[in-house]
Amino acid sequence: MHVPGWHKATEKLQAEGKLQMVGIIQEQHPDRARLFMQWKKMGWPILIDSLDLLGVSVVPITLALDEYGIIRLVNPPLKDSGRLEDDFLNRSFEKPAGFPAAKVIRPDLARLKTGAKRGNAGDWLAYADALIMWGEPGRISEAIAAYGEALRLAPEHASTYFRLGVAYRKRYDSSDRQDGDFQNAVEHWSRALEIDPNNYIWRRRIQQYGPRLDKPYPFYDWVPVAREEIQARGETPMALTVEPGGAEFAKPLKIFESAATDTKEPDPSGRVIRDTGKFISVDRTVVPPVVSQGASARVHLIFRPNSKNKAHWNNEAEDLVLCIRPPNGWLVDRRHVTIPNPKTPVSQEPREIQFELRCPQDAAPGAVTIPAYALYYVCEDVNGTCLYRRKDLRLQVQVRKPSG
Repeated sequence: MHVPGWHKATEKLQAEGKLQMVGIIQEQHPDRARLFMQWKKMGWPILIDSLDLLGVSVVPITLALDEYGIIRLVNPPLKDSGRLEDDFLNRSFEKPAGFPAAKVIRPDLARLKTGAKRGNAGDWLAYADALIMWGEPGRISEAIAAYGEALRLAPEHASTYFRLGVAYRKRYDSSDRQDGDFQNAVEHWSRALEIDPNNYIWRRRIQQYGPRLDKPYPFYDWVPVAREEIQARGETPMALTVEPGGAEFAKPLKIFESAATDTKEPDPSGRVIRDTGKFISVDRTVVPPVVSQGASARVHLIFRPNSKNKAHWNNEAEDLVLCIRPPNGWLVDRRHVTIPNPKTPVSQEPREIQFELRCPQDAAPGAVTIPAYALYYVCEDVNGTCLYRRKDLRLQVQVRKPSG
């Protein structure tokens, strides 16, 4: 890989103090980069640019900076790393005239907010960016609102859409999560890519969670390998705030693999009593939210026990089952999905199911509903009655109008 390759090629120069390596990543979840660095034994600093403030559209980029922060080489070939000393390190560069002293100044959020109220899109964007980078975790909703104001004033600014998607996903991963945050993130990333379809980073962000037909490679299949090798060295792997899984592990496919159509349904007549939200809520995300005729999408469903009612899973009964009923012409890779119960008698963990669907070649443009339902055993309160319930789901997919 590119980064480990440069690390290995310059290990001697780093050890001699002639070269300092620094990385900048556009990851949504930067702790995954820390795990990767630990795995590859790379101890140099990593800076986080989740908002893509640098405005780069393609990575990796290799830059050689002198002691004044001036870029002297751009993307030198790794095969020529042996010439780095002669071409860069052993050269003398003049100090630029009026060179300022580098220092980090924490932005004045109150002043930025006052400036944003003047009604300029750039001011709202600057305020939102500062809230994401410098504000307290509880101010993420304020940042989302600020990005929204920036888009209201400049509705075709692609970078604002991308950053708003980052903010929605950031809130989704926090204790302040709101219904629809993940779907909102995907929709705003998708809108950013529609405006600027050449941005590699934005495209990869959607593909990370999207269907296998659109994947260039498995994004995080290295995580289990990294943990195993780190533990084998007698070290403790860096903890991850958000565990990758499902789409982030999935390997690319060239042909859609559809499930058999003769699978027997567990509740075909709909006789099981419905759970209207009292016990379990379901967070639904479709990636991408708009599909072309013949294209596929990946559906993410997360089932969460209602903490207000102290609802919890009854793991001494049958497993949670999802049944998908695609409309005529639509294909799914799985019609029935089962989540095995953990070994504990009861639990309150979220449970995630992902599946993929494919749009017919002759599908009419517009909104399409994908019906599905889940069956599960759930209990109310600590010593409450355990019940068998059904949750009906109606998943919305938008079919894109053919171009031309």
